[in-house]
Amino acid sequence: MRYQNVCIESFGYTLPEEIWTSTGIEDKLAPLYERLRLPEGRLEMMTGIRERRFWPQNIRPSELSVSSAGLSLEAAGIDPALIGCLIHGSVCRDFLEPATSCTVHHQLGLASDCVIYDVSNACLGIMNGMVQAANMIELGQIQAALVVGSEGGRQLVETTIDTLNRDESLTRKSIKSAVASLTIGSASCAVLLTHRSISKTGNQMVAAYCKANTQFNELCQSHQDQAGSEMTPLMETDSEELMKRGIETGAATMAEFVAESGWSADSIDRTVCHQVGGTHRKLMLEALGLTEPRDYATFSWLGNTGAAALPITMAMACENEFVLSGDKVGMFGIGSGINCLMIAAEWKKSLVRGTTWQSKPLSVLPR
Repeated sequence: MRYQNVCIESFGYTLPEEIWTSTGIEDKLAPLYERLRLPEGRLEMMTGIRERRFWPQNIRPSELSVSSAGLSLEAAGIDPALIGCLIHGSVCRDFLEPATSCTVHHQLGLASDCVIYDVSNACLGIMNGMVQAANMIELGQIQAALVVGSEGGRQLVETTIDTLNRDESLTRKSIKSAVASLTIGSASCAVLLTHRSISKTGNQMVAAYCKANTQFNELCQSHQDQAGSEMTPLMETDSEELMKRGIETGAATMAEFVAESGWSADSIDRTVCHQVGGTHRKLMLEALGLTEPRDYATFSWLGNTGAAALPITMAMACENEFVLSGDKVGMFGIGSGINCLMIAAEWKKSLVRGTTWQSKPLSVLPR
């Protein structure tokens, strides 16, 4: 998919205030650690994740998405009446029905002829939404679109801790499938896309390419379909095999991506990848022919925030002036299933606005 008329106009994001360190999670896992004689510091050492953040109890994703979407509109200074499509793209949602986008649409006061729906595709939901919105803009169907999602990791982490502590049949080997669940964090991010004729930035979305490798759909699965703030999910992940197959899929996608975009790996100035952990980042960049100095990461202090991970990391890369005018930017997403989606953009100007859920501005961001 190539684009001539689509601009990635602005980002808005919202972060929780409450911080859970990996050390603190290990403290909560004291019964398990004592029973299996696990060494302290194991979680951070294995993942490279120092901390992650969680929303207050019983908060709905739509509340957070309204915050982030509103911030993206403010950053761009665009008339909300121009928004022709709203897509909610996170794993987390308010209910099985109606679509969470309905609540977000109402709270933002968008037009009644705005197309609205939810997209669910593990960690790729927001990126998938960006491509769908870009296609509508390129075809001239709409002038602007909002893609937003809000992920909450508290319930998954708390349920995982409780399960690990109570199940005395677990061994060092069997607990491996739960490690990925302990890396999950919370975040909310919105992306505003516009037709170039109304863009103030000129950040052109050049191309996108996707690839499915669904024979590995069983490598990361939740136990059942749940929705709502009171859900108690569990997830089992074959982390080693998922990483191996995900990197293979990414490398195969990269070959098609460079052909589609007309770029080479060497010509890409800045990259943002899905945020899983330290080992995944290192091996993925190597497989794609990219280098760490050109890549921006947030997993060490945000953890894996699902579909919000890549867009919020891109927002912070822009906000911290890691991405500058003239840069060719590659956004490389991989989600369980396994799916891969890559987006190429030529950058000119960054419009970003972020806050914490308590509406206290983030004046200094970790680098």
